[in-house]
Amino acid sequence: MGRGEDTQAGNLINQVHCLVAGRLAPSGFVFNNIGMSPKKYWEISFLHEPARWFMQSGIIILLVFLAYLPALQGAFIWDDDSWTTGIIALLRDGSGLRTMWFHLTALQQYYQLTGTTFWIDYHLWGFWTLPYHVENVLLHSLAALLFWRLLLRLQVPGAWLASAVFALHPVMVESVAWITERKNVLSMVLYLGALLAYGHYAQWATSTGKIKPIADRSCGIRHLSFFYGLALVLFLGALLAKTTSFSLPAVILLIGWWKGGQIRWREDVFPALPFFAFSISLCLVTAWLEKNHVGAKGSDFVLTFPERFLIAGHVFWFYIGKLLWPVNLCFLYPRWQLNTNVWWQWLYPITAVCALCMIWLARRHVGRGPVAAVFFYVGTLFPVLGFMNAYFMRFSFVCDHWTYLSSLGLIALGVALVAGVAERFRTQWILYGFAAVVLPMLLLMTRYQAGMYINVDALWRTTIARNPDAFLAYSNLGYILESDGKIDEAMNYYRKAIQINPNCYEALDNLGTAFATQGRYEEAVENFKKAIQANPNLPQVLDNLGAVLAAQGQYEEAIQNFRKAIQISPNSYKTLNNLGHALAAQGRYEEAVEDFRRATLIDPSSPDAFLGLGTTLAQSGRNEEAAAQYQEALELNPNLTGALNNLAWILATSPDDELRNGTKAAGLAERACELSHDREPQFLGTLAAAYAEAGRFDDAIAAAQKAVTLAGKNHEPELRQKNADLLELYRAHRPYHEAASPVQTEP
Repeated sequence: MGRGEDTQAGNLINQVHCLVAGRLAPSGFVFNNIGMSPKKYWEISFLHEPARWFMQSGIIILLVFLAYLPALQGAFIWDDDSWTTGIIALLRDGSGLRTMWFHLTALQQYYQLTGTTFWIDYHLWGFWTLPYHVENVLLHSLAALLFWRLLLRLQVPGAWLASAVFALHPVMVESVAWITERKNVLSMVLYLGALLAYGHYAQWATSTGKIKPIADRSCGIRHLSFFYGLALVLFLGALLAKTTSFSLPAVILLIGWWKGGQIRWREDVFPALPFFAFSISLCLVTAWLEKNHVGAKGSDFVLTFPERFLIAGHVFWFYIGKLLWPVNLCFLYPRWQLNTNVWWQWLYPITAVCALCMIWLARRHVGRGPVAAVFFYVGTLFPVLGFMNAYFMRFSFVCDHWTYLSSLGLIALGVALVAGVAERFRTQWILYGFAAVVLPMLLLMTRYQAGMYINVDALWRTTIARNPDAFLAYSNLGYILESDGKIDEAMNYYRKAIQINPNCYEALDNLGTAFATQGRYEEAVENFKKAIQANPNLPQVLDNLGAVLAAQGQYEEAIQNFRKAIQISPNSYKTLNNLGHALAAQGRYEEAVEDFRRATLIDPSSPDAFLGLGTTLAQSGRNEEAAAQYQEALELNPNLTGALNNLAWILATSPDDELRNGTKAAGLAERACELSHDREPQFLGTLAAAYAEAGRFDDAIAAAQKAVTLAGKNHEPELRQKNADLLELYRAHRPYHEAASPVQTEP
């Protein structure tokens, strides 16, 4: 082979190497025999061939989409409703968007930027889940590309390969395939963008490998100020997406120490102070909400400091193990049983502390880079090491999405070590072989893991298979079965969840609801009260208990529970509706009207609230106002049979001559009967009254006879007698008009 051919072959190999390692093999590593360092080669090839950058980026994006293809058609799961279907009132218009930004408890957490993305999604494609998943995958891909660019700037060996490992690692699936974790991927993109911008400001990577003092930097002050301001804005955005990005100011100091060997006040600490101010402020807000709004308090979170120390040590090694050997990944890992008297449990924290100390002491031999990577891992993981309460700790002390950010340090370190071995043996084939084996394996494992997020049934069944003690999975799977009409099977799953954890208030609530559906009210009340005993701050359970008590005629106790629920969750229009009905049943119409009006203001899209308000107004004799509310309900839901029937009754029987309209009443009543397939004697009685008002007495007689017969079959003697009396009136060719005093709105 001639010299020119040899050079061409060397260039080809270098191109492949740059594809795998990026620019980042250490300077001085000579490829083949062309005598060109990777840094020099990158300067020539990358700067003059931008197509390579697009090719490398395209490969990562393509691989990510191939890996996450099974999840793209996935439905909403678990608490996705807290950011989508469950907050329709916030998503509908600009007022909801303002509420997100200016009310701390409007969302599950004070992550307004994340909430805004869901608001935009709703206006673009409603609740079609495919675009939601595509966005998450694109954000994850962008995070991988930004990770690559950051490693390039920091001159870390194996940059592209590290970003590809991060992009395809199955531990990241929970953050990408779970729609709710838009928080994670969005925050990561902004976090890495902020670091890159700050890197431009600080000029982390220079020809000498050291950071220049501000006065010596080649860029102008205005140029540096722009990147500093950009970094600050991006960091604030990252915090508003999810406060796990809190670590950025500390990471800025860590990188400054890594690159410069010291932390300087003027160049490092002083510029980081505004970042610390943002971080501390929003972290305090998040911690308060996690405890008082999300629910990270109670018996499940009563842990001693030694127990928390055990958790921290176990968590430290757990995530390292999953990153190195990502098998048996689970949505809900078993919650470790802590016992400070068991000696081997102390091995986790002791060995973790020893490992950190050894890495620190060995920094003169291994360099500051590995120390920075490991301390980045620990520092970014600190909020979920167990020293602070997070709601998910109720189910498990670990979960995959908690290590999404912290994994970057270990992945970069691991790939850099492989690149170092390749440099030591002066053969890039070690790096190629690693990429050829690891990347396809990770891609296949991620595809497999992404499949469990296709729907809630797959998620909970897979979770139970991998963690048979996942009580929440049994409860939620039971709820799915109950929704499908398999109540007995569902109740068995609820009982299994309660057997594993007697304080599983989700299962107790679900079991109580199942009993209530079957009319077994005493058993329902018993389970609801057990759920409240396990957690007194559950507005949904208080609401359910109140509804069952009201169904038994125990209105006063029901009202007390409804009021407790509203005190905890003031914006629950469903509970306000239930409270309104209970008050109306006691004849407390003015109070009921007030609560129904509050419900309509909280959710103007709820036809039930307008229906309840209309019914209460009608019961208090305010027929004209009631008719207006029924009209509002029908505009929202034209097929709401209760509103159709009640409005028809007012138009047919009102004592106000100007309000009555027999023809319109007949049309409304006919629609109500059609929708109920003529199986409601109440609606047939209204239809008869409407026909009589319209002068169609033969039709009125026929409808009233059907109402009498059907009420008798349904064992409703009062309704049967009422329609029998009206039947005689219609036979005398006389319509029925109510008296001017408050009466019931229905026959």
